[in-house]
Amino acid sequence: MLRRLYDWTLSLAARPSAPYALALVSFSESSFFPVPPDVMLVPMMLARPDKAWSYALICTIASVLGGVLGYFIGLGLYDSIGAWVFQLYGLTEGAETFRHAYADYGHWVILLKGLTPIPYKLVTITSGFAGYHLGWFIALSILTRGARFFLVALLMSQFGPRIKAIIDENFNLVATVGIAALVGGFVAFKFLF
Repeated sequence: MLRRLYDWTLSLAARPSAPYALALVSFSESSFFPVPPDVMLVPMMLARPDKAWSYALICTIASVLGGVLGYFIGLGLYDSIGAWVFQLYGLTEGAETFRHAYADYGHWVILLKGLTPIPYKLVTITSGFAGYHLGWFIALSILTRGARFFLVALLMSQFGPRIKAIIDENFNLVATVGIAALVGGFVAFKFLF
């Protein structure tokens, strides 16, 4: 099933709608969708290395805009939608501890999260819930999400054919590691915060 998704994503890169789909996934992942944009971003960059930098820009902009939605979910709707998202992932208790840590460490949480498998939506909703300064939240999100997606673009533009060969030859292992990193991010959030 994952192999078919990977192959489908590679074929999607040639379609005119590909950047819109990537933006939608990146936006959604920042506020409620459980699948990170890397699932689309990496195969699209492998299929179209000439578009790697524009795909990184699309992901960055859409992710930050989705993060602002997540922020407002946390700020104004935590008791309904925000709490539901944390409950969905079994992280309700950790959210309170995480919220209090924002008083002193919110900037570090936002910056470091952008480079880890901890789901970004949990940071965006909690940032709003904790009342973190919106301007700083946006600036730090641009920095950290941009760094993440443009690092992927750099790697794909420099080593894309080699990376594609490794993925193609070891797809099951790569998929397993990716899923483990995603699950590990949720587990890390639960136990660290």
